[in-house]
Amino acid sequence: MSTAATLLRDALSAVWRPPARDERSSLPAASSAVATFPVTGMTCASCVARLERALAGEPGVREATASLASESARVAFDPDVTSMERVVGAVHRAGYSVPEANLDFEIDGMTCASCVARIEKAIAMVPGVLSAEVNLANERARVRVAGDAGHLTHAIIAAIKRAGYAAAPWTDVAIRAADAESEIARRSRRELVMFFIAAALTMPLVVQMTIHVLGGHWRMPPLVELALATPVQFWIGARFYVAAWKAVRARAGNMDLLVALGTSAAYFYSAVLVAGHPFDASELYFEGAAVVITLVVLGKWLEARAKRGAAAAIRALMALTPERALIERDGGVVDVAADSLLPGDIVVVRPGTRVPADGHVLTGESAVDESLLTGESKPVAKQPGDTVTGGSINGDGLLRIEVRAVGADAVLARIIRLVESAQASKAPVQRLVDQISAVFVPIVVVIAGIAFLGWWLLAGDPVGGLIAAVAVLVIACPCALGLATPTAIMAGAGAAARAGILIKDAEALEKAYNVDVVIFDKTGTLTYGHPRVTAIDPAAGVAAEELIGLAAAAQSGSEHPLARAVLDHARELKIVVSPPTAFKAQPGRGLEAEVSGRRILIGNRRLMADAGVDIAEFIERAEALEIGGSTVMFIAAAPCGDGMTAWQVLGLIGAGDAPRPEAARAVDTLRARGLVTVMLTGDNRRTAEFIAAQLGLDRVIAEVLPQDKSRAVTRLREEGHVVAMVGDGVNDAPALAAADVGMAMGSGADAAMAAAAITLMRGDPTLVAAALDASRATYAKIRQNLFWAFAYNLIGLPLAAFGLLNPVLAGAAMAFSSVSVVTNSLWLRRWRTAA
Repeated sequence: MSTAATLLRDALSAVWRPPARDERSSLPAASSAVATFPVTGMTCASCVARLERALAGEPGVREATASLASESARVAFDPDVTSMERVVGAVHRAGYSVPEANLDFEIDGMTCASCVARIEKAIAMVPGVLSAEVNLANERARVRVAGDAGHLTHAIIAAIKRAGYAAAPWTDVAIRAADAESEIARRSRRELVMFFIAAALTMPLVVQMTIHVLGGHWRMPPLVELALATPVQFWIGARFYVAAWKAVRARAGNMDLLVALGTSAAYFYSAVLVAGHPFDASELYFEGAAVVITLVVLGKWLEARAKRGAAAAIRALMALTPERALIERDGGVVDVAADSLLPGDIVVVRPGTRVPADGHVLTGESAVDESLLTGESKPVAKQPGDTVTGGSINGDGLLRIEVRAVGADAVLARIIRLVESAQASKAPVQRLVDQISAVFVPIVVVIAGIAFLGWWLLAGDPVGGLIAAVAVLVIACPCALGLATPTAIMAGAGAAARAGILIKDAEALEKAYNVDVVIFDKTGTLTYGHPRVTAIDPAAGVAAEELIGLAAAAQSGSEHPLARAVLDHARELKIVVSPPTAFKAQPGRGLEAEVSGRRILIGNRRLMADAGVDIAEFIERAEALEIGGSTVMFIAAAPCGDGMTAWQVLGLIGAGDAPRPEAARAVDTLRARGLVTVMLTGDNRRTAEFIAAQLGLDRVIAEVLPQDKSRAVTRLREEGHVVAMVGDGVNDAPALAAADVGMAMGSGADAAMAAAAITLMRGDPTLVAAALDASRATYAKIRQNLFWAFAYNLIGLPLAAFGLLNPVLAGAAMAFSSVSVVTNSLWLRRWRTAA
């Protein structure tokens, strides 16, 4: 009983753990943490003093110094009172910034959710760490740190090692693609061999048990039973003892501790009986211990196979990039390694082969299959000037492509990073599970102890108490709790990626489940984003060609879609466009430029009113164009020079942008599901309402400046709505960041995709509904998994404690609980978008 009491005390201390003492100090290690990190934004000595005051005012901070020369701060603090994240928060509140970085690690040795909690706690104690998320399903840790990531890598690995696990930095895509499959295959083969050996040794014990259950009386000699059970217990089951010892040494508990305690109790009880009666011992329980270990080993093998299936999307993406490429060099075409390509290289892509890198077509025409990248099932026609993505499959044409991006900058690498980010992140619901898992093992040990004492003291049956305690220890399964959420997220994010929907993190996946309002930007999202000139109305004495020429020249420095429409029209009319000598954009209004000695003002009514331009003669014509769906640009001119500007209106140009053919269907789909659809645009209200009426949108918010779009999103959230924002432009980035769920069109600006939580790889608004469907399907699996994970334990633990569950059946239930949870998640791989 003293050994059991010691183990119970050690397991319970995982919940009430005293601070560890630092061997190099007389103070507890947990009471003195020192972190040095960079700070940006300091400009003078007063900044240093201000920052030091802000840090010193944070509870738990013992000493704070800042250095202007090195642009850094050094803080000594008590981690029991404050955290590194709160220290960094104090820096931000003082008006300065702390650069952050993410580190990814491979973790070896995790077996259940209790391991996750222990590792996260160990990492969080490293000074400089802001947060840590450990994923049991893919055996990875993502650590957010303050400042330069490199100097913390070794400290984090050391902390993980002290917690009883092995860790290594997560390597880049190329190395992972080469090594992951062989390592997984090697582990799988080893697990399978171990299972077959265990099964062969256990089978005679199972046969004997079966005969006994059926009323027979045949038994093997006790020494034979001992000989069969011993290698299963201490060779096949050695992993459980090793992991259990690490857990006890770290004053924590995990699944391995439960298995080791349960099977050891059954084995050693039987061994003691055999020692006393080596030839006629009865009531032995060797088969219980051996079968439990064999079933757990089988369960782990099945679980690993299932987890591998959940990560199949990443491996499929890694396999897309070809290993070789044909490159033009020295007047010929040579075969080189694809990873040696550089921007500017010219590659030849033969029919039926994969494109080796991102680039644009120089010569040739073909249809390219981009389905595994964008989810688009139909091949996309490519001709000179079009972009192509590495990993796509060329059709029946020969293409010459100039390489534009390779390595980490390539689209495929960015896609892999996004999918990995989602699969490595932790959903908010998982944090509750982690809190439960942290106390799960100690509670189970207590229940097992109560069951044993209850049977012994109340029923006078210590053997029955032993069986009940073993069953309690064996059936408890924190593995299922730890796998319930991450495996569903891995499978859901992978299935979404195959449909062209890239989800950045698990939090977005969970929030999207509750979205009730979807806001669309107009230009480039609901429309093509390529408007064309629909009307030219010059003032008296101004030729149409002159008006277009001046407008095109003034806008030749702009990337705005309306500017491109004017420039395209000028090219069609073969008008020579001179570049402006000065250019100033006025976001949400228009622009001002100098062209051929004149100042040119182009923009909307607001810009003209602010400049004092009289446009009364064009108002009626402008309103007619706007009602018809065109956006109106007024053009005014004034001579260059000093003094008051006397602007003269030169006329107006109307440009219309056709709605995407899929936009109406996307809106109808969302409305049919009870969601409110909103258009948010800086365009004038008449044009916006014309487009909205065509598409069937519920609400229009028009004439909004770019900097005000985020405020419009925030107002809807303050009304109690869960808001998804869909956009594609640079000016949409603040609104995407302000929304509960930001969705960026993959054909849009990089800034929009960086701000968004979800990227739609095709310019197809129907993917919005598909993204919400993927979220709901994933969240439904998470709820199902958590239900079954809790149900196994809530039902199984009482049955085991009351002696209604044989340890063998308990072991089978525990082994297959994790398998069932992961297998249920794998059903998400069958998910397909209905859009």
